[in-house]
Amino acid sequence: MSEQELPSIDSAETGLQRSLKERHMRMIALGGVIGAGLFVGSGVVVQATGPAAVFSFALTGLLVVLVMRMLGEMAAAFPAVGGFYEYNRLALGEFAGFMTGWMYWYFWIIVVAFEAVAGTKLLVGWFGSSLPGIQPWEYTLGLTTVFTIVNLLSVRSWGEAEYWFASIKVAAITLFLVIGVVVVLGLWHGVPGGFHLLTENGGFMPKGIGPVLTGAVAATGFYFGSEIVTVAAAESAEPERAIARATQSVVSRVLVFYVGSIFLVVCIVPWNTPAMATPYVSVLDALHVPYAGTAMGIVILTAVLSCLNSGVFASSRMMMALARRGDAPSIFARLDRRGVPVASILASMTFAFVAVFMNYLSPDKVFKFLVDSYGTVAIFVYVLIAFAELGLRRRLEREAPERLKVRMWAFPWLTILAIVMMFSVLGAMAFIPEQQNPLLFGLISAAVMALGYLFFRRGRTA
Repeated sequence: MSEQELPSIDSAETGLQRSLKERHMRMIALGGVIGAGLFVGSGVVVQATGPAAVFSFALTGLLVVLVMRMLGEMAAAFPAVGGFYEYNRLALGEFAGFMTGWMYWYFWIIVVAFEAVAGTKLLVGWFGSSLPGIQPWEYTLGLTTVFTIVNLLSVRSWGEAEYWFASIKVAAITLFLVIGVVVVLGLWHGVPGGFHLLTENGGFMPKGIGPVLTGAVAATGFYFGSEIVTVAAAESAEPERAIARATQSVVSRVLVFYVGSIFLVVCIVPWNTPAMATPYVSVLDALHVPYAGTAMGIVILTAVLSCLNSGVFASSRMMMALARRGDAPSIFARLDRRGVPVASILASMTFAFVAVFMNYLSPDKVFKFLVDSYGTVAIFVYVLIAFAELGLRRRLEREAPERLKVRMWAFPWLTILAIVMMFSVLGAMAFIPEQQNPLLFGLISAAVMALGYLFFRRGRTA
């Protein structure tokens, strides 16, 4: 395949409104990392691994940091509609671009459905008894409808909502880190502090190295979301500057938010206690912080709503990008007078509604298949991103070195390391019983999308 000409950054008028400011971009990048998985799902990893879960999150965090650096390099050079969908298409060809776009769209559609169901469970737990006339599915429908409307208003309304959601999440985890440091230093009244819990109850690595690696695989899905900032770059006021700063700010804070907070959790609460099922709530309860459960419930709901909001945005922009390149029906490329891709938002949310409906119709079969497959599909996207960066970086150095405002560290060695790590994750999934179905279902989903490429290519050449 002959190389495509490197596009000019300003060569095409997209019709999108560049109304996202740098503060939006920075907080979107930070908040995208902090999902409900951190506050709830991390406890499962700790219980299966012990205090060495810190290593599990550090390994996965390193991988995400490397991928984000690659994306920062490409997005600063090409702040394009669809973000890495365009980079992969440019570097690896039409098939890779098609697969990247549709896999990423699929990932966010399932996230919207999953988070809507999770938000419903929280709301039912809080208001179910006081509002007996409302059924669970009505909560789910209400949540998805609200954020569909937010996204239909303008990209600025999406960005503003995400800014405040992300601000709450960042503030909450920062406050938790401050409290945790005070505790381990022995400065919290009535709590001894110190690091003794790291080695008590069986030692630092009570179950050996195997669960540490298994935990790293399980933690992979917790980090996804930070890459959405590269998709939003095309609608920011200063894309090159904003994307460079936003992706660089994520690098250190990903490790601090995840690895730092998990380290503090295992220093304060015994890893093998049932309370670790809700790690952050349990820490605050152990410190006798009043209304800890309610406060963390609000933070978790905020994380859920943030994922919902981001899911509507990311899926609709990816569908719009696919349509612009002929990988989806052209109607989904249309924008209204405010620069909003209405058709792609409505189409994406229609599929999300179908996925939500499957939760109530077939929770143990169809919906379980969707949820089990989407994380693996996201890893496939990251693998393609890394291969794209390898190709594009060399072309940029040769043809347009002035565009390299952000550079991947130790190129190409760290990029190659990231690729090896991702294939290792996929390989490990084949030997971890609880990860075998997600791997199989992810492969099936990718195979279906590959067949879709054959269909669209035949349609374009007919």
